[in-house]
Amino acid sequence: MVEVRRRGRLVVGEPFFVPGVPLVLDKRGISEVRPGQLAVVAPPRRGRARLEKALGPADSVESVLDALLEQEGLVEQYEPHDVPSPTLEGRVDLRDQLAFTIDPETAKDFDDAISVRREGDGLRAWVHIADVSHFVPAGSPLDRGAGQRSFSAYVPGRVAPMLPPELADDLCSLRPNQDRLCLTVEVPFDAELQPGEPTFYRSVIRSRERLSYGEAERILGGKKQASAELAEALGLAERLALELRQRRFARGALRITTREIVFAFNGAGGVERAWLKSEPHAHLLIEELMILANEAIAGLLAGRRREALYRVHERPDPTAISLLLAKLAELEVPTPPAPEAERLTPAQAAALAGEISERVSEYVERSRRGVEAFPALVLRALKQARYDPRNLGHSGLASPAYCHFTS
Repeated sequence: MVEVRRRGRLVVGEPFFVPGVPLVLDKRGISEVRPGQLAVVAPPRRGRARLEKALGPADSVESVLDALLEQEGLVEQYEPHDVPSPTLEGRVDLRDQLAFTIDPETAKDFDDAISVRREGDGLRAWVHIADVSHFVPAGSPLDRGAGQRSFSAYVPGRVAPMLPPELADDLCSLRPNQDRLCLTVEVPFDAELQPGEPTFYRSVIRSRERLSYGEAERILGGKKQASAELAEALGLAERLALELRQRRFARGALRITTREIVFAFNGAGGVERAWLKSEPHAHLLIEELMILANEAIAGLLAGRRREALYRVHERPDPTAISLLLAKLAELEVPTPPAPEAERLTPAQAAALAGEISERVSEYVERSRRGVEAFPALVLRALKQARYDPRNLGHSGLASPAYCHFTS
């Protein structure tokens, strides 16, 4: 990635993201680009680099973000593919069910939906995930290419999708009032909201609503009108999610509160404003039900000894947790009592990490001190979560088996 400059009679490309020697550009194609613009160039041949693609001006944030995706090799042509037609054969028809999505305001695709309803003294919940596997046959060129890409890459206001737009933005996006193929996890709950045996199947749904987090919160708070059916479903989802979250923390899951930097662009190539955004309350409705579904799927795969990629988070190193306690004590942050480092087992370290995260979260919320720094200290003391074909459990969620079944 270079910025085009004029040096006397020569037009050169100065490396933009990584320092380097300016490249003299071949005359072919340079009429399409002006000095001050970003451009993709091919490696030099016979002392000159050939222009491959012109981007926008180097002083535009949007152009720089586009260039960053190009620089990292994330903008590429998709493999040849024929998109199979949707078919309802062998699927459970849930199109009459009230399903809805909840996503950020700026979301372009919607890959998960939920449904919750009363059933006797208890509840029944459904988590629906777009069935990408129907449209991307295993072993096909697109499947192999998606495997190389592994994920969609995001920068502020931009995305380089793992799959082509007709899938990512349309057929695999659970748009409202359109039939969509899904993989569904269905879980019954009794009067005490204890989960029963989950079931798994391919389905077809028709989402009724595309809600943003803000809209969902306003409906829950009685500040936005919604149908009685939707308002009840949201209330039931909130009740269930809060109970699931409380149990997760009670069993030793980490409680880490972080904030995300959000940018707004002014349309003239600059940043209008940037701010730190906390996780919205309505996010827990999706998060907790997705965790429930992911644990259920991981338990099924592990129990049947099927090959799978698990999302694992190994127990922390006891020494790292002892050092964390010492750092927090020096910073006058309340910490739970702990045994000596040499007597701390990995299991005790994991349980202690959960207690520490809860104490730190409560302290930060109460004192407003160390809002960014103290949770970061806790995170740095832990091992990194990763994918592994072995089921090693997820310490951070206190889950014996966990996977991203959306993958």
